[in-house]
Amino acid sequence: MLWQYALDFVLKHEGEYVNDPHDPGGETKFGISKRAYPHLDIASLTKEQAAEIYQQDYWARLRCDEMPGSVAIAVFDTAVNCGKYRVAIWLQNAINVVGRHNLLIDGIIGPKTSAALKACNPYKLLLFFLSLRLKHYANIPENKYLRGWINRVVDLMRLVGE
Repeated sequence: MLWQYALDFVLKHEGEYVNDPHDPGGETKFGISKRAYPHLDIASLTKEQAAEIYQQDYWARLRCDEMPGSVAIAVFDTAVNCGKYRVAIWLQNAINVVGRHNLLIDGIIGPKTSAALKACNPYKLLLFFLSLRLKHYANIPENKYLRGWINRVVDLMRLVGE
């Protein structure tokens, strides 16, 4: 199942409980942050609860079931690491460039974005999309996570390129 494959990839790269003052997400566990979910007891979060959040708030919201498998995994992982709104903007930009579409860049993956995505070459789309992710990392000043995030994208490229 594609969803489980994508979740396993994310959980492989997202650690246990961390409360790093240099991390903009603040307190996190399995990649779920206190900043994004202030009502949750992050320290007590289980993998099952994290999976439920990811399924509902990320996978389903971003319409990953409607995407080619490689794109769905990349979009899901990028949203977990960089944010859902940002990932939607990057995806729409990639669709416009690679597929020569003229989508409105609104940060919402709706029916028009989904339809335009299906007309794109998924490998070309992924290359452009992931280059936007890498550019984002490079523009973060004093990014102590840069090496790990680049390695994560390389690992993702290996996975989705199979």
